[in-house]
Amino acid sequence: MISIIASDMDGTLLNNEMVVSDFNANAIRQAQQQGVHFIVSTGRRFSEAQPLLAAQGITAPLITLNGAEVYDASGKMLDMVPITNSVARTVFHTLTSQGYYFEVAGNDGIYSNSKAKRIEQIAHLLTNLNPDTTFKIAVSLASARLELMDINYVDNYNELLDDPTKHVMKIIAFSEEGPAKLKPLSDEILAKHSSLKITSSSASNIEINNINAQKGIAVERYANMLNTPMSDVMAIGDNNNDVSMLELAGVSYAMGNASPEVKQLARYITDTNVNDGVGKAILEVLAKQ
Repeated sequence: MISIIASDMDGTLLNNEMVVSDFNANAIRQAQQQGVHFIVSTGRRFSEAQPLLAAQGITAPLITLNGAEVYDASGKMLDMVPITNSVARTVFHTLTSQGYYFEVAGNDGIYSNSKAKRIEQIAHLLTNLNPDTTFKIAVSLASARLELMDINYVDNYNELLDDPTKHVMKIIAFSEEGPAKLKPLSDEILAKHSSLKITSSSASNIEINNINAQKGIAVERYANMLNTPMSDVMAIGDNNNDVSMLELAGVSYAMGNASPEVKQLARYITDTNVNDGVGKAILEVLAKQ
């Protein structure tokens, strides 16, 4: 019997308009009314994820930054797993010396060292989500959207490491050349640092976390708090950074738009994020309860 449902956000709970559909929201509410705990597990920060749930009147715990932070339903932080400063400094040097654009998710916000590159990355994301959108239009949309996002700009990321109040929770590196370039980079970083875990949320990025900051580990910790075995946990995802929770959950669903790896790993496949796949999977499981 399923007691906990953990869902990814981008490409999963969110549709291509980056909102939670009414169908998905109603399915979540139905699960909660039946006593099932619903938790979101995302690569996003709390401040980026929580408003999307609130817009539909959904209150739920949040696993954020791939498991680096965990919040209860009231927004109180329960756990934090940062990258150590010494390791972060070495990764910064590797990425900078090889010419990669990257961003840093800190405990107090997202940091970038280039507004132009930030806009470019958002524009690429928008064109990937909406292929009919030209890159020129996407840049205009990204520029407008940027003003609504909580971004901190710094000249040098090492400034963050000199401030004892700041912690590096996740490092995100980008390349439009995709895995052909990012896979060797990941291998190089992991060869130097066994304390890290590298995943991705799209073909054009890698997401670097503390090895203990994984969605699966965070979901298991949450389940333990509720004295719930992982056999009673359902997980839904679409990409590489969802693998750890799909592997540990008793019931796993891949989105119809999921990567081939995730589809092969998951026990079931639901519809796409555009067609309310999360809501359909939830209702399918509830019908069996």
